[in-house]
Amino acid sequence: MSRNALLSRPLHAALFALALLPLASQAAESVTPGKLTYGTAATFMPFEFVKAGKLTGFDIDLINALSKELNLTPAPMQMEFKGLIPALQGKRLDIINSAMYVNAERAAQVDFVPYLKIGSRVVVRKGNPAHITGRDLTLCGKNIAVTLGGIEESQARADNQRCLDAKKPAINVMTFPAATDSAVAVAQGRADAEFLSTPGTVALLTEKPGMFEAVGAEFEADTHIAFAVRKGDSETHALLEKGLQGIVKNGTYKQLIEKWNFPDSVALF
Repeated sequence: MSRNALLSRPLHAALFALALLPLASQAAESVTPGKLTYGTAATFMPFEFVKAGKLTGFDIDLINALSKELNLTPAPMQMEFKGLIPALQGKRLDIINSAMYVNAERAAQVDFVPYLKIGSRVVVRKGNPAHITGRDLTLCGKNIAVTLGGIEESQARADNQRCLDAKKPAINVMTFPAATDSAVAVAQGRADAEFLSTPGTVALLTEKPGMFEAVGAEFEADTHIAFAVRKGDSETHALLEKGLQGIVKNGTYKQLIEKWNFPDSVALF
């Protein structure tokens, strides 16, 4: 399906209709018609990824459940992570649903509706040949794989500065389009470690037993993951909050956290 086929007009008119029309007719007056077009970079297991040719992951299950709660049909548009915010600002998307970490730089460009709180881990090849002990000065002089434009890149560059301030060798920050590419680099020995979300680490160690291990403690465990909407789009913001409240109340939110083996600490509700 082409991107143009998934384009939707803004949700403002739909939200006005939702407030005025009876439940049975809401879908007909929703987005183009009755669709919630979202952008996703399906390369971040276990949040969004492609398996057996099918889009899957926690975020995909979540948006499907939320859309059902709102009588809308989810319409995914896949693209590179770095293209998500420009596509949202250009009104080719209604929302971003792609495990987007909340930070100040992004908050200046979009508004957020948080739905999870997570941390990150340092992942190395099994046996830890580079003798890394966690997110500390043992990273200095090492090759660290991260997702381009993701929070992991910001974390690794901050760690590099700490190494330089301590008069230690610089970190070589290796950027990749997807977390799966970072994992391959670690497995092949091209990278000494990667930074990965805690749920992503659980998924990786489960999918590739005996190939990787996590070292050191979880870090930045108060990081929020959120849907993103256009700056100032209070109507869409309120719609997503309403959908989240519905799936929390009916138990679906908790069921999805359990389904994807996320620790209880990730829940915001």
